Amino acid sequence: MDLILAFEAIILHADGRLPELVSLKTSPLAAFPVSVPEVLYRCGRVPHPELYMDCIAEGLGPRSWRIQAIEQLECMTAKFIAPYIAFYPIVSRDGSPFPVNTFIRAIKGKRFLDARAWRGDIVIAKFSDQEYTRIIDASMADFPIVKNWLGTQHAP
Repeated sequence: MDLILAFEAIILHADGRLPELVSLKTSPLAAFPVSVPEVLYRCGRVPHPELYMDCIAEGLGPRSWRIQAIEQLECMTAKFIAPYIAFYPIVSRDGSPFPVNTFIRAIKGKRFLDARAWRGDIVIAKFSDQEYTRIIDASMADFPIVKNWLGTQHAP
């Protein structure tokens, strides 16, 4: 088994650049001594979105970011068969707050609230099932779903 596997993920840059795909590297859970969010235990891999986040603290791995599940859109009665997880930064390199994600701010339009704004670069990974047992490649075809969700959801 390869130690490092990569999966295509979507990145939403804080500086307003257009979203793009990045090769989200993952390592085996057993090889990572720090705690990771419980949902990631199911897939047995630790994603490393911190590699793509500007201004994030270095060397902390999963302790420098948190996750938010994207399981359904507003008014849907069923969850997505293949849900997503949004990774967002929480520990900056210099202790200052992350900048408001201007791309997501534009999506939210009049619904934007500075106090509940998404901050920093956001990485979106796709999973194969509702149990989050396997990470799979995302594509830009997934972006409209993510965009719709972000338009109605504030940052945690």
